Amino acid sequence: MATSCSTSLLVFLFAIFSTLTCCSVASNEFQVGDSNGWAVPPQNDTNFYNEWASHNRFHAGDTLWFKYKKDSVMEVDEGDYTHCNATHPKLFSNSGNTKLKLGHPGTFYFMSGASGHCEVGQKMIVRVMVDESLPQHAKSSGYHIAISPTGLSQVLFFQFLLASFLGSLSN
Repeated sequence: MATSCSTSLLVFLFAIFSTLTCCSVASNEFQVGDSNGWAVPPQNDTNFYNEWASHNRFHAGDTLWFKYKKDSVMEVDEGDYTHCNATHPKLFSNSGNTKLKLGHPGTFYFMSGASGHCEVGQKMIVRVMVDESLPQHAKSSGYHIAISPTGLSQVLFFQFLLASFLGSLSN
């Protein structure tokens, strides 16, 4: 009886541990503009933020971190981005420290809400990739789930311990 209870408890703990480890969301945080932050780009460098974005790979679940002073960040649609129109933002923040989670694959458009800043290049297009390794239904759901190398090694180690323990019980 005690062996049966011990085994049941271990199987239950294994199931909980495996679920928590295997289903962790893989995500990264990107500071927009790196050490330059979110500011008017250097003179005559109107493509600064788009070049920065093109050097990164964004996935659903990643976070953009906008650090700025006396400015703002707005998410807008493509037309407002193209014409630097700040009248209908999807999102507006002027906290100086804005973190935005990219919740789904697709294209996001950002610009400064400060007068004249967008026109001199303080705007950016971010393309969030579709993870080709996920099944089709998961791609359309907007979730990016992965097993981290650390999580996988923890699961395998726990499975080894459990198998060893169960093997010692049967002897």
